[in-house]
Amino acid sequence: MRFTFRCLDPEADAPLLHAWVTQPYAAFWGMLSASVDDVVEEYTKIQTNGHHHALLGLDDGVPAFLMEEYLPAFSPLAPVYPVLPGDLGMHLLVAPPAEGPEPGYTTAVMDAVLDRLFAKPGVDRVVVEPDAGNTKIHALNERLGFQFAGVVTLPDKDALLSFCSRDDYLAARAALPLTRTTLQEAAL
Repeated sequence: MRFTFRCLDPEADAPLLHAWVTQPYAAFWGMLSASVDDVVEEYTKIQTNGHHHALLGLDDGVPAFLMEEYLPAFSPLAPVYPVLPGDLGMHLLVAPPAEGPEPGYTTAVMDAVLDRLFAKPGVDRVVVEPDAGNTKIHALNERLGFQFAGVVTLPDKDALLSFCSRDDYLAARAALPLTRTTLQEAAL
């Protein structure tokens, strides 16, 4: 299994994204009742923002997850924590599995995303702000080295602000158990 990334096309990719963001498991994404046009509008805003953009993650060429990266200094986070040079924000939504859940898959996706983000020049820390009630993503974030900083109030939610330094990520990555997914990736 090899993950690659490509720039999201708001028009062409909207039907696919719509199918993902309107699933009950994606409730924290905030688009359960969105139309395809709403998805086009939202991702057109993101892709033309200049401080925020979206990528599709591909698993052997097949769209498998949505990743957004943004500059916290130009986001709703700016007034709630002291943004540091080298901070990069991230959002992640994994597509529903086509053939049932695969143990370790979401961890492998998050690992690929963090690896990509920390490979960018100047990125020292990844910042996330998932909904405070989204316990599944909190567990995944912690598994990959994020440190919880506390709950903050944002315009659309109460969020668990968390940070992951490069060192914390590398230490967490080294401690991950080998799964079929990680063994396949290591063989590439």
